[in-house]
Amino acid sequence: MGAVTLLVGDLDAMTRYYRDVVTLQVIAADGDTVTLGRAGRPIVVLRHEPALKHATPGSAGLFHTAILFESQRALAAALYSVAQHAPGTFTGSADHLVSQAFYFTDPEGNGIELYWDRARTAWSWTHGQIEMATLYLDPNQFLREHLTEDAALGSTAADAASVGHVHLSVGDVASARAFYVGALGFDETAGLGNQAVFVSAGGYHHHMAMNVWNSRGAGPRMPALGLGRVDLDLPDADALGALAERLRHHGVTVRDDGRTLAFDDPWANLLQATVAGRG
Repeated sequence: MGAVTLLVGDLDAMTRYYRDVVTLQVIAADGDTVTLGRAGRPIVVLRHEPALKHATPGSAGLFHTAILFESQRALAAALYSVAQHAPGTFTGSADHLVSQAFYFTDPEGNGIELYWDRARTAWSWTHGQIEMATLYLDPNQFLREHLTEDAALGSTAADAASVGHVHLSVGDVASARAFYVGALGFDETAGLGNQAVFVSAGGYHHHMAMNVWNSRGAGPRMPALGLGRVDLDLPDADALGALAERLRHHGVTVRDDGRTLAFDDPWANLLQATVAGRG
């Protein structure tokens, strides 16, 4: 997964939240666009769109951007930062067996997950489906176990992190499966009936998920604040070309400039595929 672009109404406030609260670093700032990430890797791109309004309730769009930390210590430092600076944005936590996750909502209503993965050897698969659950995870206990004094003072601020997965709100699961598995080519790793589907590449638990919990029956999105674009990093030019051919075969309109492929899912969520390192 590459960076997630958010269209925002208050660029300064959103930059402060992702920089000072979530503990990302400003990688680039160019006029109306601020790119934040870790260790030089873009994670969130904020684009100022003051003319846009918030989407109506029940619309398709972003459910959350999930930021993957490489150690429990670094995750604990980020969790501590939110607790210190914006505790009211915390919405929950869970042990998903494959991961430990903490959930937040940014100042403009975009969902965020901060998480750490257990080793793949600890994951359990049955007939191609990953075993995940939603178990209680005490954030205070997590901090007691993993937050060190130096991490609380910022020693992990430069540690690498990345977009681990992106979770979308969609109108129906069948159409999501047809697009993300059938056309785009992800593998389905888990499903919750007609509520949600989880997909990945390369044996990960999920790179993307689509659910209808807040958006069942939603149609294509109208221009609004929130999700602007989801970036996908492909390994090489051959993979990019194969993806373009696959999408066209399935009747998906593709905008191809020779370096990137841009296309919309059935709810007008914009995705852009690029060869990794060529963005």
